[in-house]
Amino acid sequence: MSDRETPAAEAAEAPAEAPAVTGQVAFTSAGTVSVEDLHEALMDVVDPELGIDVVNLGLIYGIHIDEGDVATVDMTLTSAACPLTDVIEDQARTATDGLVKDLRINWVWMPPWGPDKITDEGRDQLRALGFNV
Repeated sequence: MSDRETPAAEAAEAPAEAPAVTGQVAFTSAGTVSVEDLHEALMDVVDPELGIDVVNLGLIYGIHIDEGDVATVDMTLTSAACPLTDVIEDQARTATDGLVKDLRINWVWMPPWGPDKITDEGRDQLRALGFNV
C-alpha cells in the first residue's frame, strides 16, 4: 500500500467473492463506498423501543455493496413480530443517504437474534438505561 492509499481504499479493491467477516457480520464491497463508512452510518439507526442503535444491538448480520453502489443490508430484529420495520427502514435510508445510490434491507430471521449478539458498547448503553444485561 502506498503512503496515499487508505485502508478503506484497499478494502474497496477487495474482490466481492471474498467477504471480510467481523464477528458474525459479513462485509463485501465491489463499489466505491466503504463498508466501514456504511456500517458507521447505520449506528445512527436507533431501535425505537430500546433507544440503542441497531449496530450495537447486533441486528446487522451483513453489508454488501455492489459495483453500482447499491447496498444490501442483512438485518434482523429482536422479534419477528416487531411492528416498527418501516420506521427502521426509513431511518436506515436517511442515515445512508448520499453514501449509496440505493439501500435495500434484507430482513433475515436465521440465525435468530439473541442478547448474545449485543456488543459490549450496546450492553453499556442498555445498562445506563436500567436494563440488566
